[in-house]
Amino acid sequence: MDFIAGCAEAGPCPAILTSVGGSTLRTVFLVTRHPDVARLGPELERAGFSAPTIAPERLANDEVNPRADVVVLDLRDIPPAAFNILSASYAENGVILIVIASQDHLDRVSVDLPIDDFVLLGSPPEELARRIERALWRKHGVDSENFVRCGALTLDLSNYRVTVDSDSLVMTFKEYELLRFLAMNAGRVFTREQLLNRVWGYDYFGGARTVDVHIRRIRAKIEIHGHAFIETVRNVGYRLVAEAKKDPAD
Repeated sequence: MDFIAGCAEAGPCPAILTSVGGSTLRTVFLVTRHPDVARLGPELERAGFSAPTIAPERLANDEVNPRADVVVLDLRDIPPAAFNILSASYAENGVILIVIASQDHLDRVSVDLPIDDFVLLGSPPEELARRIERALWRKHGVDSENFVRCGALTLDLSNYRVTVDSDSLVMTFKEYELLRFLAMNAGRVFTREQLLNRVWGYDYFGGARTVDVHIRRIRAKIEIHGHAFIETVRNVGYRLVAEAKKDPAD
């Protein structure tokens, strides 16, 4: 299927309807047809990332439904019309977008281009790895040791551990996944439907009450020692902040 046609006909491509991070390793997708960019994959893996290479055509393939923390696009392979679709969908889902630009395509990297960073084609892999780490920190607060910190709340992404004021908490897998998603998008409001799609998946048929029940259980576990992290936005949904005011109606 043609890349642009696939995105245009199907709406947001399956590959870009993803949440941030689904594994202990931070996942970086290298979207390219060119060996000079594909060979960055092993170097990124040595730097601690999972870095598969994906051909641009596969982004419109229903069989491709990855979870990515970062997407690195080779601008040589992405026409402007397709780039607009991709960048909007990545921004919607909190995925970091970095582009690799050759000298011939540098004019496309305008000051208002909706990307998190860019590197010039031919830059050393160490530079790309460092830019990825900085982008993760700026957007999600994920440090080089794979921790997300939000006030007294800390998530250890490598070991699936949650602590508040250094006290370890026991959580179910879905509780952890929901908390992780909120923490990595701290400050942003999500509707119950969005949380169902991001955490349970687009094929989950449960109702919005599933989210409410899990939020209530998470609050009971993390909102200790006087802390309040999850904020209810009335008639909208939930967001996680470093320290929220408790809603007496909850």
